Amino acid sequence: MTTDPWVLGYGTNGFADHPLPQALDVIGAGGYGAIALTLGHPHFDPFGPDWRPRAASLKAELDDRAMRVVVETGARYLLDPWRKHRPTLVDREAATRIAFLGRAVEIAAALHADCVSLWSGVLPDDVGADEGWELMVGRLAELVRFASERGVTLSIEPEPGMLVETVADAQRLRADLGDPESVGITVDLGHCVAVEPEGVVGALRQAGRLLRNVQVDDMLPGVHEHLELGTGQLDLPAAIATLREIGYAGVAAVELPRHSHDAPRLAATSLAAWRSAAEAAPSVAGPVPPAASATPSRRTT
Repeated sequence: MTTDPWVLGYGTNGFADHPLPQALDVIGAGGYGAIALTLGHPHFDPFGPDWRPRAASLKAELDDRAMRVVVETGARYLLDPWRKHRPTLVDREAATRIAFLGRAVEIAAALHADCVSLWSGVLPDDVGADEGWELMVGRLAELVRFASERGVTLSIEPEPGMLVETVADAQRLRADLGDPESVGITVDLGHCVAVEPEGVVGALRQAGRLLRNVQVDDMLPGVHEHLELGTGQLDLPAAIATLREIGYAGVAAVELPRHSHDAPRLAATSLAAWRSAAEAAPSVAGPVPPAASATPSRRTT
């Protein structure tokens, strides 16, 4: 049996009905070696006065369990109780988003996390694409400096419907930031089905050595809805073969943020599906298969 260099994890946003210690119990007992920690309710308030001791306590828990961690910044309604995910890096006023990302970097440093994963945001009606891009680059340039000073890696996640939607967009953004070594790319395997023009094999190969974080879920072409593995059109064996091909050694965490009601079962079935696909994966992924052509929905998680 192949011993792969990455570590399988599970996203805490898929355990929203469990307190964090109990979520760690279930995830760890299920055979996972990492978590993707979504900052915000219900598990870790990044703006709480006790965030430093909470981070120290969590690091000790993760160390005791020999679990790795990536920090995710996609909590809903954390910054605005009326508008999901807003403000973003492409809004005219984004002070709370910038403060949140800065705090995420500080928490990641305290946890010795692999990276902080972040996305651009959906353009608001009053901001054009060029202006939004300029706002995003300027704001991220400051965050890159802040993170680099603390030894924290940032990982840009392309999201369907957002200004940075594909791996190619993430590479362009990274280039506009000066190709800093501390900035990598997050690839959500399901997103590759939904929007990537060359599918999951092409997207992972394009990310290549810049891949710092992988999210694991299934999807259907053109629909941004995270699905249980095996219920969409993701070619998981090909994805695993490509991760082997490019030498990925980070965290690959299941992300099912709308499935907390069934979290223990899904933790078990997702791990079983991954292991089965790993056994079936070819030694190399082969040529890039044609991707389905579809217009992505604007639904975001």
